[in-house]
Amino acid sequence: MVRLDENEISFPDPELYEGHEGVVAFGGDLSVERIWFAYQLGIFPWYNPGEEILWWCPDPRFVLVPEELKVSKSMRKILNRNIFTFSENKSFREVIRNCQQATRKGQSGTWLSEELMNSFIKLHEYGLAKSFEVWQEGELVGGFYGLQIGNVFCGESMFAKVSNASKAGFIHFVENNKDRIELIDCQSHTEHLESLGAKMIPKKEFLKILHENNERR
Repeated sequence: MVRLDENEISFPDPELYEGHEGVVAFGGDLSVERIWFAYQLGIFPWYNPGEEILWWCPDPRFVLVPEELKVSKSMRKILNRNIFTFSENKSFREVIRNCQQATRKGQSGTWLSEELMNSFIKLHEYGLAKSFEVWQEGELVGGFYGLQIGNVFCGESMFAKVSNASKAGFIHFVENNKDRIELIDCQSHTEHLESLGAKMIPKKEFLKILHENNERR
C-alpha cells in the first residue's frame, strides 16, 4: 500500500496493484484535482472521518450495463402510476446532504465528511459531478449523485425518504441515458442494485472500459 504525498497528485497503477482488499493507497488530500484524477484511474476515496484517507480500486468491481437493467413487474407498476417526478442537477447540495444523513444497515456513521462533500460540490460547479432527484408532491424524497467521465457514470451514494424512491430514480436515470452511458460504476456490492441488474466484473475489465472511454473523450 502506497502513502500519497500531499504536495504531488499521483497514484499507483491500480491495474498492477493487488492486495489489501482493494486499497491501493492512503493519505494525500481531498482536493478537487486529486479526486477527479483518481476517478479517471478507477480509484475512489472511502474511509471513516477522522481516520487516514483510503483510496480503493476493488477487484472485482460492481457495475451495471444499462442494457442489462432489470425492472420487476411491481416496480414497473409503481413507475406507471407516476407518483414520482424526476430532475437532474436541480438540488445537488440537498442530495449530497441527504446521502450523508441517511441511515444505512450495518453502518453507524458516514464516510461523507464535510471536506469530501465540499469537494464534490465544487466538482458539480465545474460540471463534473451530477445529481439526480426524485420528487413526490413537491418534496425531495430520493436521489443520488456521482461523477460523469465520458460515457461512464461513477455512482457515489443514494438516499430515499419513502419506499422505492431511490430505485425509481435510478431506473429512470438508466432508461433515459442508456444511449449515452456505456457503464455505471456502482463500486461495491449492494443487494439493492443487484436486484436491478448490477453485477461483478474483473477489475481489469472495468479499467479497460474506463481507459478506452478516457481516450475517446
